[in-house]
Amino acid sequence: MKQLLSLSLYLSLLLLIAGCASLRPDIDPPKVTLESFRPLPGTGGAPRFEIRLRIANPNKQSFDVAGISYGVEIQGEELISGLTSDVPVLAPYSEEVVTLEAGLQLLQLLRLLSSLGMAPSDSLDYRFKAKIDFKGFVPTQRVEETGSFTLK
Repeated sequence: MKQLLSLSLYLSLLLLIAGCASLRPDIDPPKVTLESFRPLPGTGGAPRFEIRLRIANPNKQSFDVAGISYGVEIQGEELISGLTSDVPVLAPYSEEVVTLEAGLQLLQLLRLLSSLGMAPSDSLDYRFKAKIDFKGFVPTQRVEETGSFTLK
């Protein structure tokens, strides 16, 4: 009798888990692209930059963004970073441009300048990384764009 009760409890638990797993709606991940990156006018402190991301919601439900963390690396040194939780709700089948502000990490800049003095280069490699966390059952999205720019 005890084994039968244990077996029926085990089967009930399996059915409950399978039922909960089937409740998750079919969700396509939001698409995130880097729209622009530009320096902000000087305010006397460390340089600041404006980063604009375009976030597209290809789903029939809205997404509520919990927060975004982001950074920019140049030649492997993370020079610019920031965080925000001030992001609008993404309506179904819509795009939003999110404007972020980031600060320059001066010690990392000094390291970069020191390394460039030893090996001068006409171009620099960059990498933009962002992590976007959503409220609810939407998985975290990571965005990365790489490229290079010339110093001439």
